[in-house]
Amino acid sequence: MKLGTFMMPLHPPSRQPWETYVEDREAIILADRLGYSEALVGEHVTDLAENVTSCCMFLASLASETKQIVLGTGTVNMPNSHPAAIAAQVAMLDHMLKGRFIFGISPGGLMSDAEVFGNFKKDRNAIFLESINMVLDIWKGEAPYNLKGQFFEVTTQNTQIPEIGQGKIIKPYQKPHPPIVVTAVAPHSKGVTEAAKRGWTPISANFLLPEWVASHWPKYKEGRPEGTGADWRVAKSIFVSDSEQTAKEYGHGSKGPYWFYFKQLIRKLVGAGGRGNLFKLDQNEPDASINADTMTPKLVLAGTVNSVVEQILAFREKVGPFGTLYYPCHDWVDPKLARRSMQLMAEQVMPKVNAALKE
Repeated sequence: MKLGTFMMPLHPPSRQPWETYVEDREAIILADRLGYSEALVGEHVTDLAENVTSCCMFLASLASETKQIVLGTGTVNMPNSHPAAIAAQVAMLDHMLKGRFIFGISPGGLMSDAEVFGNFKKDRNAIFLESINMVLDIWKGEAPYNLKGQFFEVTTQNTQIPEIGQGKIIKPYQKPHPPIVVTAVAPHSKGVTEAAKRGWTPISANFLLPEWVASHWPKYKEGRPEGTGADWRVAKSIFVSDSEQTAKEYGHGSKGPYWFYFKQLIRKLVGAGGRGNLFKLDQNEPDASINADTMTPKLVLAGTVNSVVEQILAFREKVGPFGTLYYPCHDWVDPKLARRSMQLMAEQVMPKVNAALKE
């Protein structure tokens, strides 16, 4: 099993962006130094808690600061930008990283972003599909493109000067394009099946109950029967400590960043987004029963090294044969504990997990 990291990221909205950007960059630089294989970063425009407004811009700042880790967009919210802009920016980033790049895409799940870009209550899945199809057509096609859809149009027909290169959009470093990944959130997601048919691979979200994570693998195999566990990435909030008491207090307690994370997320997804189904197996259970106190212990693996190893193995046994575990980066309430957890995860937990899997 490979170890990666996934950063939404989510901080107290009272913190200043300049401060959290430094922290988030440090987390990925540390992950690179510790041997994490991949690091994906999300984006939102209208959220002070998730203040990376462009994951491409953020990752570009890490291109020369990292050496081996593969960086990825987690995700580009396709309906919120023009396909020509996405195609050009992603291709540029792929060149800056010389192919050390994964292209994560989604329709975007933050309703205030949808509203600010004029997509609220529109068919964002349809916009998403048209956008990614146009991006791929730009990369495989040639100027002047002449692409016209329901939502977007791409052409340089009237302004191109081919002999000097004007009117052409750069193609990615990787051929024909970077690997494409999609986030999997909905239980029994049909989108995972459709993505698999196109050769895209899924990332199961870290805020899902294990039963809903387990529902993604059969849907992926429906679309790609030849797929293996190596294709599947699963995110899971984890905190590792040298002390069991510290692990429980920081990992599950109300003063730790994980409790804050689920408090914020539940407010967004349940209170504002109508997604209470993600946090309960019995859909007759009232949404009012969903809160950070009940969900954080259910959704965060916390403990000392051996305890976390056992919890990861039990989780994988329950959900299926995923090949990459994403360790989400949360706010560094205590930077020393946060760094130590990442270190223990890479240097002690994962070797023991992989030794057990081999047995």
